[in-house]
Amino acid sequence: MICFDVLHPYYLPQYFPVAAELKKRSVSVTYVIYKSVDQQSVLESLVSKHQLNVVWVNDEVEALEFYLLNKPKWIVFGNAFASASRLKGISQTALMQHGVGPKSVYYTVSKGDIEVRFVEGQYRLKRLQNMFPEKVFIDTGYAKLDPIIQGDEPGLDLASLGLDTRKKTLLYAPTFYPSSIEAMAKNWPAEFSEYNILLKPHYFSLSKLNYKKQKALLTHWASFDNVYLAPAEEANLLPFMVSADVLISDASSALFEFAALNKPVVWCDFYHLRWSYRGIFKFRFKNRVDQDLYRYADIAAHAKTYKQLKQVVDQQIADPELFAPQRTQYTAELVGVVDGLCSQRIADYLLS
Repeated sequence: MICFDVLHPYYLPQYFPVAAELKKRSVSVTYVIYKSVDQQSVLESLVSKHQLNVVWVNDEVEALEFYLLNKPKWIVFGNAFASASRLKGISQTALMQHGVGPKSVYYTVSKGDIEVRFVEGQYRLKRLQNMFPEKVFIDTGYAKLDPIIQGDEPGLDLASLGLDTRKKTLLYAPTFYPSSIEAMAKNWPAEFSEYNILLKPHYFSLSKLNYKKQKALLTHWASFDNVYLAPAEEANLLPFMVSADVLISDASSALFEFAALNKPVVWCDFYHLRWSYRGIFKFRFKNRVDQDLYRYADIAAHAKTYKQLKQVVDQQIADPELFAPQRTQYTAELVGVVDGLCSQRIADYLLS
């Protein structure tokens, strides 16, 4: 048995391609999913939709008890697991970090005791190996994108969502913090009326009380005829990426994932910062994002303010190849090989 540890619903799209590959090889797969007051209906919907073999736990203590009792061959995590050291000699542990964005946590998560980490590309492998020379890192590429590259992900039926199939489609996929959501114009979809707009915010923007202002704005934008807001139950970004012509985002993993498909990205340099991240506290923001944020800034066209956004989007629609060389170069470094075979490489390692 191989277990996938699911702390949040948005870990699942990263796991699904690997789990599918393991099932092809007749391997038993179990999802260990954490119950949540504000996520439970979403989790149950996803479990039902994908017919997942699930063990429900309340917290990490219960998850650890399950692992110690059942001794799976491998446990795959999407983030750090505080009790990983207690699994040594009982189960092998692996990390598939749930995103490839520029936040510093991408690297610091490897401080923990998970034994093996699957990583995306040689640049990140070398950097992680230098930071943690005693750890095992395997360059497999980013498995989440495999269904798109293999042609198994058809995308969305835009007409059924009430959108105009004759229009170009924008995907606005902001992260929850620091986010551009609060810095957008209140009625911005009206200013982009010649486009379909798919809203695919981070799960927290729709589910966490801390971000209720973001949810209110997103719900308001969904009232426009040219807009579709993905509900929290639609945890998978892949269909939206397939259907979109341009991505609008901030410093998110989605930005690099979309660029890996060699599609144009517009990066919002404007975002709302909490008071505790402003002024003399701005070092906190710098600590939250990684130096890669600046190293790879020219993977995308930038809108420094909301007022610039329309012009930048129009330019990328008109000339989608403008940043293609940078997308190719930086994808190799940040996402690794994009060949649709990443999940096969991970499965090969788990079963070797």
